[in-house]
Amino acid sequence: MIAHRSRRARRGVFLAVMGTLLVAPGCAKRFDNLAALGKHDVVWASAGRGSKDSMPAGNGDIGLNVWTEGATGSLCFYIGKTDSWDETGRLLKVGKVRLAIEPNPFAVAGRRFRQRLNLREAAVEVAAGEGREAVELRVWVDAALPVARVEARVPEGTVLTASIEPWRVAPEVLEDPLVSGLNYYPGIFGPAVVGADVVVDDPGGRVVWYHANPETPSFARNIAMQGLEGAGIADPLRDRVFGAAMEGEGFVKRDPKSLVSKSGEVRRLSVHVLTRQPETLEGWLAALDAQARATNAVAPDEARAAHRAHWREFWDRSWIYVRGDPGATVRTPLGIEAEGDVVTRGYVLQRFVNACGGRGAQPIKFNGSIFTVDEDGAEGFADYRRWGQGYWWQNTRLPYMSMPAAGDIDLMRPFFGMYSGLLPLALYRTRHYFGHGGAYFPECVYFWGPVFTETWGDKPLAEMAEPYQANPYHRYEWVAGLEMAAMMLEACAYARDEAFLRDTALPFTDAVLRFFDEHYRVGPDGKLDLAPAQALETWWDAADAMPEVAGLRYLVREAGALPASSVPAETRDLLARLEAKLPPVPTREVDGARMLAPAARFADKRNVENPELYAVYPFRLFGLGQPAIELAIRALERREDRGHFGWRQDDIFMALLGLAEDARRGLVERASKWDARHRFPAFWGPNYDWTPDQDHGGVLMKTLQVMLLQADGEKLRVLPAWPDGWDADFKLHAPGKTVVAGRVRGGRLVRLAVAPQSRRKDIVPATR
Repeated sequence: MIAHRSRRARRGVFLAVMGTLLVAPGCAKRFDNLAALGKHDVVWASAGRGSKDSMPAGNGDIGLNVWTEGATGSLCFYIGKTDSWDETGRLLKVGKVRLAIEPNPFAVAGRRFRQRLNLREAAVEVAAGEGREAVELRVWVDAALPVARVEARVPEGTVLTASIEPWRVAPEVLEDPLVSGLNYYPGIFGPAVVGADVVVDDPGGRVVWYHANPETPSFARNIAMQGLEGAGIADPLRDRVFGAAMEGEGFVKRDPKSLVSKSGEVRRLSVHVLTRQPETLEGWLAALDAQARATNAVAPDEARAAHRAHWREFWDRSWIYVRGDPGATVRTPLGIEAEGDVVTRGYVLQRFVNACGGRGAQPIKFNGSIFTVDEDGAEGFADYRRWGQGYWWQNTRLPYMSMPAAGDIDLMRPFFGMYSGLLPLALYRTRHYFGHGGAYFPECVYFWGPVFTETWGDKPLAEMAEPYQANPYHRYEWVAGLEMAAMMLEACAYARDEAFLRDTALPFTDAVLRFFDEHYRVGPDGKLDLAPAQALETWWDAADAMPEVAGLRYLVREAGALPASSVPAETRDLLARLEAKLPPVPTREVDGARMLAPAARFADKRNVENPELYAVYPFRLFGLGQPAIELAIRALERREDRGHFGWRQDDIFMALLGLAEDARRGLVERASKWDARHRFPAFWGPNYDWTPDQDHGGVLMKTLQVMLLQADGEKLRVLPAWPDGWDADFKLHAPGKTVVAGRVRGGRLVRLAVAPQSRRKDIVPATR
């Protein structure tokens, strides 16, 4: 049974607290967020062995996996970048750097060793030895400049050798068709060949290398198969050049792949990373030179100060720190740990990983972000990721769900930018395929818009009986556009960004709603007949599928609630027309109990999702304060598929329905599960996808947030699903540029601050 806290008891506690402890920002002693943050730095007391012993660092576009190797006396790091796409459509590593230290400071048994991820400064710090023999290393990616930096403080006479270790040294044919979706049908598209990296014998004393994409026929064939030649899609892969230049103070070039430094108490190494497309090699080299000069013109102290200021602002935006019952523990790959510490660590570290890889040219890759590492036996070595090609909507959205409440809407810009940038193609595709207006967004797309080759199928558009992709997992799945529109409107509500609402969110919403308005016929009952349809990837034979019905109803409600002056007349007419003909939310009866259903009609189950609960999240039609919440609770209780890992969202559903203890158990289970092959305790996975699994951590973050604070229109529900035995300090964002900060002790709110103060009246108790 699902445990419910007494409605009367919860309301009484809340009102008593609100009557005595509501305070304005600044009136209470300031919570020391950075001191609390420091307690969750990741610290290791022994050197590593390989890349699975790595820590992440990054500036949002460039990411590093940093590790030490005790046997070789080396500091190593992989370099990832959000736009280092190869000619086959894969997101590759830029390269690998090894800093070898002689004599080996890690080799002596019993010698002091400490490796620390300093979250406050987004830096990996390594200290080995003591006194005159001490070695100190610091690695970070500059928050404001496109450069990875290494600072080494070493004894005089220490020899440092910085070298690159390319693994793409010859053209390689990829055999796994899922690694590169463009060439899924090699008999039609030809083999998937990835070219070698090139090391330049740079005359300026640097180590320089690059990967240059040639033109590949598979890009044009993919577009031709889908009948999109007239859409005017420029090849975003051809002539893409990515690579780096490595240089250092006191380092001299030993050979084209390595630099050596033999003197100096402090040695500094810089790796300048650049992607350009379309570009010639000569143009890329010139741009790299200019970028390095501009970066080097900034004094080290000035660069570090700006870097620290950036991360201080980031960490001050929001926080959640949980302390559970001291006796409440959970088993993790590290052993027995306090559950509150495990949950907080998971939240903090996932937010850090989001920030390290979320400000680049393309959205976060759900299957590894830019932090994949070696996988023995896998094609592509550190470039490998399962389900490697493109963006899968149901997975891509999850790292972004927590960002508005965290105050991290800036990290959503690449996400919004990619999908809004695909709107012209989506409009063209709808008109070309179906002869009507509006736009739809398939589940699986490359960042330039067409669906995956495998998803489309092996026949050109002209030979297909109907213009739907062949893969039955996604053939009639239309929820992506609805969810993206909902997320855009939510971001507008949080930030009060009128320009984004006018120029991006409303045009996108209009196009998505117009597709449904014009694509489906009206049945005898005057309602849209949403068929053929499917309920996500799970129910292949459906009508009036819950995700689409709930999404349409949610968007009509949310867009309709905007000021009339903000919504164009044609969009207001569309909203009114749709509202009159939307089908009802599907329900079913099981053992005499009425509950939400996956669709009005559903059969042929092929996956393990719970589409009936999309009316709880992401489309919040049912929840605390909403009518008929029991329909959602019964659906949750009777759901066919369960779990607290990967992209499963049971935890979020539970919290939004006010089920505190169930949400707690699910959240703790999720936070305690990371890939045991990896040392870093937020490299989740592989789960359904790959390590580090960004969906797993995204659900963790969203769940913890909505356990503390739920926005329902103008209402702000504090502690709507908070367990009795947990303490917390938190600061979260809410719609209307609102910030809510509080302290919880023993499951009760003992301090609350709301800004602006005009929003204090909107704080309400959670009800059932």
